[in-house]
Amino acid sequence: MRSDLSGFKQKLSHAFKSEKYIRTALTHSSYANEAKLSENNERQEFLGDAVLSIVVSDYLFKRYHMAEGDLTRIRASLVCERSLCAFAGELDLGEALLLGKGEEQTGGRTRPSILADAFEALIAAVYLDGGLDAAKAFIIPFVERALDSEQAEFNDYKTALQEIAQKNPGEQVSYRLVDEQGPDHDKCFVVEVLLNSNVIGKGEGRSKKAAEQSAAKQALALMGQ
Repeated sequence: MRSDLSGFKQKLSHAFKSEKYIRTALTHSSYANEAKLSENNERQEFLGDAVLSIVVSDYLFKRYHMAEGDLTRIRASLVCERSLCAFAGELDLGEALLLGKGEEQTGGRTRPSILADAFEALIAAVYLDGGLDAAKAFIIPFVERALDSEQAEFNDYKTALQEIAQKNPGEQVSYRLVDEQGPDHDKCFVVEVLLNSNVIGKGEGRSKKAAEQSAAKQALALMGQ
């Protein structure tokens, strides 16, 4: 048995106009075979994989000034089975799946491959229902939270700015939160970056860390970096 569809939909940032895509996303092939349904989530998984790749690639390209190899490495870490399984866990996606009796009895609801595939199918559902902008709005918060959890590895703008400041004794970089808007599940933070007491950049983001990165990026651009 799975959780009620209406309950699962309330966990999503996207409001579906049509339920058929989300129902398909939650239908594993094992259930479709047992129930003799013509549709399962495998085709949507294929589409969701492609949508996820373009959205993540576009986001990373705009956020990080890195070489191709580094961007590829970060993208791979975000779209791998482990990450997608974690994203699915944020939504308790496993509890919403329609599984055949065999998969149910052998722990299918917590199997990483099933959860990762279902998350990609869910991305496709959002894309088919609302288009690319809706898919971006759905995917990017997961990406930003994942990047924030790995901030030591990905803080290139902040690190680059700090390294420049350290070349001049007495110069100190700091960040100041100046605004915070939106509901808890969709916050927008505005941060200023200061060199000593002078504001040298301002940025926005869905998390404080993302806003700090954006502010540092602007500061570097103003410095010609």
